Amino acid sequence: MTEPEARKEASEVALEALLAEISACRICRDTPAGGPAKALPHEPRPVCVASSSASILIAGQAPGTRVHASGMPFTDPSGDRLRDWLGVDETKFYDPAHFAIVPMGFCFPGLDAKGGDLPPRKECAPAWRGRVMAQMPQLKLILVIGQYAQAWHLGSLKQKSLTETVRNWRSILDAKDQTIPVLPLPHPSWRNSGWIRKNPWFEAELLPELKRRVASLVDASSE
Repeated sequence: MTEPEARKEASEVALEALLAEISACRICRDTPAGGPAKALPHEPRPVCVASSSASILIAGQAPGTRVHASGMPFTDPSGDRLRDWLGVDETKFYDPAHFAIVPMGFCFPGLDAKGGDLPPRKECAPAWRGRVMAQMPQLKLILVIGQYAQAWHLGSLKQKSLTETVRNWRSILDAKDQTIPVLPLPHPSWRNSGWIRKNPWFEAELLPELKRRVASLVDASSE
């Protein structure tokens, strides 16, 4: 075995071990931030698709009810819209050679009083995100969906509102302090259809660039 092959094998073994740790994680149920009264009210089911070969990272918020049931990310209408934005089918989307899918919270956080999803659990990112990112130095593009992922990945580049952040996508992509290009996106939920209509530049300007970059990276990793 050559030295590069040995390094690759060691990296894959380390990532597999980390994913096994994540799969067994129960901190939001057993030792939640904020005290036992705020413990996750159901059994955790971490959903995380990290990859040592993917060129694109999708950094979302947290699983919803359908993803909690399926154990796979974006198995819902939001996933259909996201795949349309990316210009890929399900086969390519779920191929870890192309995409890593690592939300800010790995488990479904539950519903609020109005029936909407609660924010990602506060315990998750501090416990795991740095370790997961360290195992994926090969990434070429990071897609940050929603304000929680944008806050973590963009730091000072995040604007006061999601609209301002996404509108500023060109300068964020070109930011010199980002070692990996980052592109901010709104959540692909159909509840955001009104936002998309109010911001026609998103479909006219951002989505063509997103599709172009994704196609280039997917084609390159398929060779």
